[in-house]
Amino acid sequence: MSSADRFDDRVADYVKHRPSYPADAIDFVLRALELAPGDVIADVGAGTGISSALFLDRGVRVCAVEPNAPMRSAAEAMLGGRDGFSAHAGTAEATTLRDASVDAIVAAQAFHWFDPPRAHDEALRILRPSSRAANAALLWNARREHGTSFLEGYEQLLLARATDYAKVRHQNVAASDALARFFGGPPTKWSTTNVQRFDWEGLRGRAASSSYVPSAGHPAHEDFYRALRALFDRTSEDGTVAFEYEVDVYSARVR
Repeated sequence: MSSADRFDDRVADYVKHRPSYPADAIDFVLRALELAPGDVIADVGAGTGISSALFLDRGVRVCAVEPNAPMRSAAEAMLGGRDGFSAHAGTAEATTLRDASVDAIVAAQAFHWFDPPRAHDEALRILRPSSRAANAALLWNARREHGTSFLEGYEQLLLARATDYAKVRHQNVAASDALARFFGGPPTKWSTTNVQRFDWEGLRGRAASSSYVPSAGHPAHEDFYRALRALFDRTSEDGTVAFEYEVDVYSARVR
């Protein structure tokens, strides 16, 4: 299965249970990329439109580039009627956007699926010449792996029972040279925090939105959710558990 197809059957859970981004993270991106109302960004790997909506709210025009048809359709259903929004069936390596057509590039919870050198070349093609200090930003809600019994148990559950979590987890990016290969040099890192609280059904949906969690029909599906329920029962407080995140933003000029 290609990376573009991994979320075909997870769109509803993704829309309902994935976190948005806090206002201070979007404020930082706007400052770092020197974005003003009317500027155009490529939101690459836009998914269901979570990040696109936030930039539209700030008056930025968004070209949402997403290879997965069900996810792109969800973004169009939510944002298709808004001024300044357009959806494009493309990838980070082949966006389908015109040469020199965007002022900046944003990728939220998506860069770990990119081929960095090819995405770099495509970024240079679609970016307009400018004197901006930074013209690209990469964002993640990076789930904390430690700090509470639930967070530590969830991480261990993924490592033990998820399909290819250790291989595709986005934390691998920061430990490699992928960021430098995309930007053409080391980026600036900025961080803030985010949190989601879930009851059992919310936790089940949040887990199901992740491509490495065994889906229905997979031999490990039932065992995974039995273990997840046991973790919830053991660690929940007042009927909920918390996903705590470090929101990491990497920005620089693609060169």
